[in-house]
Amino acid sequence: MGPLEGIKVIDMTTVLMGPYATQMLGDYGADVIKIENPDGDVTRQIGPTRHPGMGPVFLNTNRSKRSIVLDLKKPAGRDAVLRLIATADVLVYNVRPQAMARLQLGYDVVSKVNPKLIYAGVFGFGQDGPYAAKPAYDDLIQGATALPALMAQTSDGVPRYVPNALVDRIVGLTAVGAICASLVHRDRTGRGQRVDIPMFETMAGFVMGDHMGGLTYEPPLDQGGYARHLSRDRRPYKTSDGYICVIVYNDKQWENFFAATGRDDLRRDPKFATFAGRAVNIDTVYAELARILETRTTAEWTDLLVEADVPVMPMHDLAGMLQDPHLVATDFFPVVDHPTEGKIRNMKVAATWSDTPVEPAARLAPRLNEHGEEILRSAGYSVDEIASLVRDGVTMPAPATRN
Repeated sequence: MGPLEGIKVIDMTTVLMGPYATQMLGDYGADVIKIENPDGDVTRQIGPTRHPGMGPVFLNTNRSKRSIVLDLKKPAGRDAVLRLIATADVLVYNVRPQAMARLQLGYDVVSKVNPKLIYAGVFGFGQDGPYAAKPAYDDLIQGATALPALMAQTSDGVPRYVPNALVDRIVGLTAVGAICASLVHRDRTGRGQRVDIPMFETMAGFVMGDHMGGLTYEPPLDQGGYARHLSRDRRPYKTSDGYICVIVYNDKQWENFFAATGRDDLRRDPKFATFAGRAVNIDTVYAELARILETRTTAEWTDLLVEADVPVMPMHDLAGMLQDPHLVATDFFPVVDHPTEGKIRNMKVAATWSDTPVEPAARLAPRLNEHGEEILRSAGYSVDEIASLVRDGVTMPAPATRN
C-alpha cells in the first residue's frame, strides 16, 4: 500500500508544482483529496484530449488522488474544508499565504482546528523578505536564478529558459522531503507545524550549489560559474550520422578512451593527461573530443565506448525515449486502462521499497468532482446536506458516467 499508507492529505494546489508534490505523496500511499474550484484545475485544459477536462498534463500530475469540487469563497465551502482538515495529517497549498489568509484558512486558523496538522505552503518567496507578496512562475524564477544567463554562455549568447518546468518540479520534490520530515517530527512530538517551501530560495541554492565557484569566498576569487558546465562543447556530440552523449571524466576513463582511439599523442599532452590539466583547459579538451567523435557513426562509437567502459548514452527525442531498451525492459511507461479515457501511457514511480511497494496505476487521475459525494459522506455529511451544497453551488453533482 506504500510507505505513506494511512496519511491523509488535503491538496489545495493547482497547475504543476503543488500537484506534482501531492501526486508523489499519493503514489507513496497517502490518501490525497484534491480540492478543485468549480472550473477545475487549469491543467485539465492543456494539451490534446480525448474528453474535455482530461488533458495530458493533468493526467500525469494528478493520479493517486480523489477529486472534490468546493467553492471556498462560499462559507459552506470553507466549512467543508475545515471538516476535512480536522481529520487530516497534511494540508498542501500553492497560492500566496496572503490568499490563504483572505480565505480564513491561514495557519493561525487551521492549527486550532487540528493542532497535529502539517501545513505546507509551496509558493514564490520566503515571507521575511521584500518579495514576500510577489507572484511567481517557473519562468520568472528560472530567470531570477541565472539559468537563462547560463544558457546564453553555453550557446549563441541569447538567454533562454530551460524547456521544462524545472523549477516547479524541483520545488515540488523539495516539498515532499519537507513534508515527510515534518511528519517524522509530528510522530515524535505530537505537534504539527507550518512549513514554507519557497521557489526562489530553493532554486537559488540549487543553481548556486554548482556555480558559486569563487563567489564562495569573501572577497570573491572570481565571478562564479563551474567551467565544465559552461563549456560550449559540453553538449551531445555530433557523429558522422547523428548525435551521441558521451562523458569522459576521470583519469581511468580517459586512459581507456586514449587506448580505444589510439590517441597516444593526447595521453602525452599535459592538457589531457591529468584531471587538473583537463579542468584548466576544459574548453580545449571538449572541443577536441567533439572533433574526434565526428569521425565515426553513432553505432560505431556506442560499441567502441561500451567496450572501453567509457560512459555513453543515446540522445533521445521524446518519442524515442519510449523505445529505450532499459525503459522498455523495466516497463517504465506501461499502457493502462483509464476508467474514462481508455488506454493511456502511465509512468512508474522510480523509487522502490522492499516492504511497502507502490502501485501508481491503482488510482488514475480523476474527473472533476469524481469523488465528491464519497468524500463528503466520509466527513459526516448526510445525503440531504450534500444535496443542499449542490443546490447552493458549493459543490457539483457527480460527473455523468461515460461509456
